[in-house]
Amino acid sequence: MKIGVADYGMNVWHGGLYDIEGRLESLRGIGYDGIERLEATGASDAIGKAAVFRKLGMDFSTCRGPNVLNSIEWTAALGKRYVWFATGENQRSTDFAVFCRRASEFCRAASRYGLTAAIHNHMHQRVESQQELEDFLAAVPEAGIVFDTGHLSMAGGNPVEIVEKYHKKICVMHLKDVFLTGKVSDSGAKEYQFRALGDGNNGFDNAGVLEALLKVGWDGWIHIEQDNHQQEPLVELEKSIKFIRNVIS
Repeated sequence: MKIGVADYGMNVWHGGLYDIEGRLESLRGIGYDGIERLEATGASDAIGKAAVFRKLGMDFSTCRGPNVLNSIEWTAALGKRYVWFATGENQRSTDFAVFCRRASEFCRAASRYGLTAAIHNHMHQRVESQQELEDFLAAVPEAGIVFDTGHLSMAGGNPVEIVEKYHKKICVMHLKDVFLTGKVSDSGAKEYQFRALGDGNNGFDNAGVLEALLKVGWDGWIHIEQDNHQQEPLVELEKSIKFIRNVIS
């Protein structure tokens, strides 16, 4: 397994990404192997950044360009295996059959480049709950999963069960711990934050997911994703990677 960071939360904390080389060096310093997405504005930018990763002994697992075709082409050219779905509307109100139809077409296009198109289960998006994820995989069997444990646990699902049943479809793991703040929104939903691994309180423990991954022999990228850091990201990210190492060692 490789352990990386889905670094959106670092961008939120710092206000953006100003120095990719500095970020990679700081993450390498606490034991990470890379980040999830190489973000590129053009083909030369993608090549230049890929060279920086290589120079630093770091890696990435997919690429995102300014449009869907660029993302597919550059991910394939750089030797990676999956791309995120980008199929237009992705709201809770989006018609499920339409969403699946578009996803099937995206899968077809990605497969021409030897890539798997993967759905990211996410709160407040079209595929949120475990039942919706399973219904989607049945409707679009060629799809993979960018599997997020925190979002599924908040949607009432069982992440360990998904690993056991669908590990062959998992392209990449997003590990999150969820902390319930005790507050309730105007809509009646429980408010929550994402925390370092081991600091959640919603009754879900990522250790069980890691143990399930080991049991089924899954050997891919595990990315820590903490969308809203509570303190300097490197402090929390170091705690999270130690949590993983303690389980898988």
